Amino acid sequence: MQPAVSPPVQPGQLLVRLQTDPPGVIEVAERANPVIVIHVGPSARVSCNRAGRCHHGLSVHGDVDIIPAGVNSRWELKDKDTALILGIPTELIRRIAEQSGADPSRVEILNRFQTRDRQIEHIGWALQGEMETGYPNGSLYLESLATALAIHLLNHHSSESQDAGVRAGGLTGRRLKQVLGYIEDNLAHDLSLQQIAEVAGLSVSHCKTAFRKSVGQPVHQYVIQRRVERARMLLSSQDISISQAALETGFSHQSHLAHHMRRVLGLSPKDVAAVSRP
Repeated sequence: MQPAVSPPVQPGQLLVRLQTDPPGVIEVAERANPVIVIHVGPSARVSCNRAGRCHHGLSVHGDVDIIPAGVNSRWELKDKDTALILGIPTELIRRIAEQSGADPSRVEILNRFQTRDRQIEHIGWALQGEMETGYPNGSLYLESLATALAIHLLNHHSSESQDAGVRAGGLTGRRLKQVLGYIEDNLAHDLSLQQIAEVAGLSVSHCKTAFRKSVGQPVHQYVIQRRVERARMLLSSQDISISQAALETGFSHQSHLAHHMRRVLGLSPKDVAAVSRP
């Protein structure tokens, strides 16, 4: 996959890149800006060494790594891995910190491994949507998303923040990862609430309630959204027919995919394919 990169955003530059890497070792030099890595698509076994710490585990769709500026990292991928990479301008973070009354020189972005953060996910998916449709809303929209992301980093992932912990009544980190990984790896199949509840080790009714509290939407809506997004990725990055994309993402037929893609994205499969392969 050829990575797509965002246009400049002032102050500094907002980096937006969707990148797929094969199994192997990747050495990443330190960067001037903090970087957010959001795992996208099928689960992958990943190890990472950075800032004197080592973490390894199964990355599932939506897992977030936060890499502070000035930190190099070494990634070992056991499986093919796709990630949405966001580089947040240090100048923007410092400006927002100063406006909030903090000393910019003392604010540090924290090193995070495979955490979950719904707000970062939402902003990341909005940026990915902009990238894949050719940035139709322009630099002002990108700058607003970059600002929202910088504010969230300062409030929740910096030396100025406090961790919120697990939402009351929601799935724990381990259970949520198991459930999301199972859904992601079985999008092409006929998923049922009973199967998902068994993976979570809960009753169907308890699983439905806990999932909604953790993810912010019902299980069936999340599954449809992920199928639509997976189909968009396939149509964007591969020479694949719409009917094949529907089959590989669990839709019963092409018109079923088209209906949900229009509802979720406001685009038809033909529109997505046309933007990606003019």
